[in-house]
Amino acid sequence: MSLDNELAYSARDSYPVSPGHTVVIPKRHVASFFDLTPGEVNACMELITEQRKLLDEEFNPDGYNIGVNIGPAAGQSVLHVHIHIIPRYKGDVENPQGGVRHVIPGKGHYQR
Repeated sequence: MSLDNELAYSARDSYPVSPGHTVVIPKRHVASFFDLTPGEVNACMELITEQRKLLDEEFNPDGYNIGVNIGPAAGQSVLHVHIHIIPRYKGDVENPQGGVRHVIPGKGHYQR
């Protein structure tokens, strides 16, 4: 389900990695998350919170990853800020420990 406010909007990801994968996008064209205004960050966070409620109702995930790719070295392929909300489900990966640390192979699993 799409949502929007004055400064941002959200939509389901065109290439979802899990059921319900959603992106939040500021309306002003800007490449880097770090160049968003405080108001734009707040508007995006508002939509993330609203989307989480909708995703909980529709998909009932067991957890979430929220992430932003900033720059080509970090995997950003669309040079317009977009924040991923990725619902996670028990068993969707063998061992989820480390979560977003898996963006660099071999760095996700660690000893505490």
